[in-house]
Amino acid sequence: MKPLKFKPILKTVVWGGEDIAPYKGIETTQQHIGESWELSGVPGNESIVAEGPLEGRSIASLVKEYKGELVGEQVYERTGDQFPLLIKFIDAAADLSIQVHPDDALAAKRHGTNGKTEMWYVVAAKPGAHLLSGLKTAIGPDEYAGKVADGSIVDALARYDVAPGDVFFLPAGRIHAICSGCFIAEIQQTSDITYRIYDYNRPGLDGKPREVHTELAKDAIDYKVLPDYRTQYTPAEDEEVELVNCPYFTTSLLDLTLPYAKDLSELDSFMVVMCLSGAGTLEVDGEEVPIGQGETVLIPASADDLCCIPADEGLKLLLSHL
Repeated sequence: MKPLKFKPILKTVVWGGEDIAPYKGIETTQQHIGESWELSGVPGNESIVAEGPLEGRSIASLVKEYKGELVGEQVYERTGDQFPLLIKFIDAAADLSIQVHPDDALAAKRHGTNGKTEMWYVVAAKPGAHLLSGLKTAIGPDEYAGKVADGSIVDALARYDVAPGDVFFLPAGRIHAICSGCFIAEIQQTSDITYRIYDYNRPGLDGKPREVHTELAKDAIDYKVLPDYRTQYTPAEDEEVELVNCPYFTTSLLDLTLPYAKDLSELDSFMVVMCLSGAGTLEVDGEEVPIGQGETVLIPASADDLCCIPADEGLKLLLSHL
């Protein structure tokens, strides 16, 4: 089975910016694009193969047909016909709502679906760009509700000024918000369940106040306070640097000036490759696939060998698998 590219699903949202289309080299009249869903198995938003012999096929139909050959035998045993990751680029021209995602148990009980654990890699940051991740003040459910009511919930969250290369891991239950000026690559469980806690009393694109889920979120929040919510790692050129390793995905960074070979034969998982910057070629079992900034490639679990070959300007990639 050959590597696959998919058509991006562009989402217009009230907080969306204008940077995703030029970043990806897309010509479009669509405005306020806040998200590009690069690879999605979310029902109603399933990614479609962009080119090649499987062009026009949905990721859902491919998982159902190819099973472990595409996603890995152990992955298919765990997650069945649903592709288990949702891969996005996010461009925030304004602050996103303060929100939280339920864990698997709560999401299954309330919605019959997965919870959502996710991670952020900051691709670009405008002056003053920041985000909110985790509680900096010890509060309980009742105090939380009061802070939402009076608008002071923002002050209870840990704020981080961000720069390109910053990483944040967000297990289900961690209250958070992406704020204005952040351009982010996001890897997450396949789930579209978000509890919007506080939205600054602003209207949506239809001019009406957006729905909030203050009460639903109360039982979903992890109220523990940690000293630091930023993921610490040491950048390195021409070697794989692990950023996140959790039950739902493992993600590594490759910042290449030289070719990098990786043995996939014992992985028993698909590999998602996101190109953050630069350009180059992915050579998968002898099959060459060009890749450039803003592109995402799905490498099937049946692949044995991957070689990432940068062009002269270098190649920066995120690699994610289960």
